[in-house]
Amino acid sequence: MQENIAALPILEIPGAYTSAMIKAGRPPKGEPPEFGRRMAEARERAGLTQAELAKRLGVTQQVVAAWERRNIALRPEQIRTLAEALSTTADYLIGISGTWKGAKGPSGKVRHVFEQVSKLPRRQQQKVVEFVEAFVQHKAAAG
Repeated sequence: MQENIAALPILEIPGAYTSAMIKAGRPPKGEPPEFGRRMAEARERAGLTQAELAKRLGVTQQVVAAWERRNIALRPEQIRTLAEALSTTADYLIGISGTWKGAKGPSGKVRHVFEQVSKLPRRQQQKVVEFVEAFVQHKAAAG
């Protein structure tokens, strides 16, 4: 008699991955290095996942995860590109500046969408601007 595996309960083994952990990814083995902590913080402030940042940088998500979890040696141009992708400064990432230097204006997903809009033809950009302005004015009037 063959059982349907999907119908079987998940056996939780102490010290093993739980169903909640599988969704959250692999837990870190220790404290991340300062660079990795700052990079992860800047990525989260930019509203990006590791996969989204990896796509912008032309690397894999596993590479971004490694940069956040381990001491690594990046070339100066990699740090500059990373800082630009995260809308911060290289000084912040490498620990020279202790304060966040995020970009002015919209953050996270809104900024990403408007970056995509900026790549559209001018006529289509204008239609988006008209829609957003009308929406904002309507919300402001409503209260």
